[in-house]
Amino acid sequence: MKLWDKGTSVDKRIEEFTVGRDRELDVFLAPFDILGTMAHITMLESVGLLSSEELESLLTQLKTLHQQSLAGDFEIEDGIEDVHSQVELMLTRQLGDIGKKVHSGRSRNDQVLLDLKLYTRHRIEEVVKAVDKLFGLLQQKSEEHKAVLIPGYTHLQVAMPSSFGVWFGAFAESLADDLLMMQAAWRTANQNPLGTAAGYGSSFPLNRTMTTQLLGFEDLNYNVGYAQMARGKMERTVAYALSSIAQTVGKLAVDGCLFTSQNFGFIKLPDELTTGSSIMPHKKNPDVFELLRAHCNKLQALPETIGMITCNLPTGYFRDLQLIKEVFMPAFDEMIDCLEIAAFAIENIEVKTDVMQEERYKLAFSVEEVNKLVLSGVPFRDAYKQVGLAIEAGQFETDGHVNHCHEGSIGNLCNENIEKKKDKIIQEFGFEEVNRAIQSLLATD
Repeated sequence: MKLWDKGTSVDKRIEEFTVGRDRELDVFLAPFDILGTMAHITMLESVGLLSSEELESLLTQLKTLHQQSLAGDFEIEDGIEDVHSQVELMLTRQLGDIGKKVHSGRSRNDQVLLDLKLYTRHRIEEVVKAVDKLFGLLQQKSEEHKAVLIPGYTHLQVAMPSSFGVWFGAFAESLADDLLMMQAAWRTANQNPLGTAAGYGSSFPLNRTMTTQLLGFEDLNYNVGYAQMARGKMERTVAYALSSIAQTVGKLAVDGCLFTSQNFGFIKLPDELTTGSSIMPHKKNPDVFELLRAHCNKLQALPETIGMITCNLPTGYFRDLQLIKEVFMPAFDEMIDCLEIAAFAIENIEVKTDVMQEERYKLAFSVEEVNKLVLSGVPFRDAYKQVGLAIEAGQFETDGHVNHCHEGSIGNLCNENIEKKKDKIIQEFGFEEVNRAIQSLLATD
């Protein structure tokens, strides 16, 4: 069954090539296609294009299909082109001609736009929850080890004292900023395209504000042409936000690879979180960090991949856009897997507490000694030269203590402030309002 079928058969090879992985991926869009159809027909009844009896019959059947889709029992049959065709077919089988009325006032173009936005909203909420969990573990480790010093680096050379409190906490605050980017992506996705049809509107008296409210959208994509132009743009915007999170987690993984090596030895993974060598019996490899790094690098390429699919498309719909699904939809699972395994590794990581007692890190305290001289009245440039000459002469001494008290420094991490910042960002997404609207739609008699 094809919604555009006019009695002309299509060559099987052409059909297979043009459908591609769409049927496979559309299964994951089924709950959202059904929700969109419920909102659409509720609006159609309000403008006189369905009777109240027809609406009631359709909603009852659609709720059953929605439950099946959530339970994993929804299938797109052989010969059925996509999820939109499958839903309409199942309604028609159960209800006859009533099922043929649900497509009035919409196109597959605005259907897939809507499905992808509803799907994306749902997956963004899952990503935010996974980010929040990793954030909490990083802050917990930051507080537990805030007094444990480690060397900080510039140019991969020992620079100044840092701490595990700073190191863990830095990634937590980075995730908070990543959530700001995701919030912008969420607001782009949280606009209703339904009713724009093929990008040129409809002669039916549609009430697009009503479907916006029923589906819990913050606003509409008003211009019918722009709604279609936003296909690919929305996905790329979300991909940039995923890429930002991936950059944070990837950098954490890179440090994990370095810090678990014998040359650093700052942290240790439990044996059960490492892998071995087929030839070297002593090896305990941090594959978890290495694969995290690779997955995150892959995710950071996602915006460019989507951009290359869409970069030379004129205004209007083109089948090229179908391929975006294949790289976009799986990215959420990959990102969540990375966040969850990173949280698991951080939760089980072991910290070495006496790193800075090693002689090779002694010079990291040079700035501390300069600052002590300045505080005693020596001009900074003279103090710098004095300590520098002592280093060159092999006469540098230090007590190995630091006294940092300003906001965000070793002695004043401001983790509570960072957590408040993160909590405010998450609250501003408005997940609760969206979920209430969806539950209300599903509860409609």
